Amino acid sequence: MKQLKTLLLATLLCIGTVSFTQAQSKVAHINVQELIALMPEAKAAQAELETLSKTYQTDMQAMATEYQNTAKQYEAEVSTKTDEENQKRGLELQESQQRIQQFQADARQNLAKKQDELFKPIQEKAFAAINKVSKALGYEYVLDRTTLIVAEGKDILAEVKKELGI
Repeated sequence: MKQLKTLLLATLLCIGTVSFTQAQSKVAHINVQELIALMPEAKAAQAELETLSKTYQTDMQAMATEYQNTAKQYEAEVSTKTDEENQKRGLELQESQQRIQQFQADARQNLAKKQDELFKPIQEKAFAAINKVSKALGYEYVLDRTTLIVAEGKDILAEVKKELGI
C-alpha cells in the first residue's frame, strides 16, 4: 500500500511538472517604434508629413504677416477715420484673427489625419512581419519593448528586420 502511495505521488509530480512546463508560454519582445522608424516607407511618409507641415507653416506665416500689416495700417489711420469705420475695422481684424486660429486648428487636424493615413499601412506591414516571425520562432506572445519594465525574453527585432528586408 505504501508503494502504491509513493508511485501515485511520483506520477502526480511528473504530471504536474509536465503540465507546468507546458503552461509556460514563450514570450519575446520588440521595439515597434524602432522597427517602424527603420522602414523605408516610414521615412518617406515622415518626409511627406514634413513637406505638408512646412506648407501649412508658410501659409500661416503669410496670414499672420497680412494681419500684422493690416493692423498697423488701421492703427496709423485710426485718427483719420470715424468711430464707425474704426469699429468696423476692429471687427475685420477680429475676424481675420479667428480665421488664422481656425486655419491653425484645421492644419493640426489635417496633419494628424494624414499621419494616420500614411502610417496605418506601415504599422500593418510591421505587425504582419512580427506575427510571421513570432510564429516561425514559436513565440506565443510578443510584447512591445517600450512598455516593458523588465525584458528578459528574446528580442526579435533583428529577425523582423530581416523579414522586412531592412
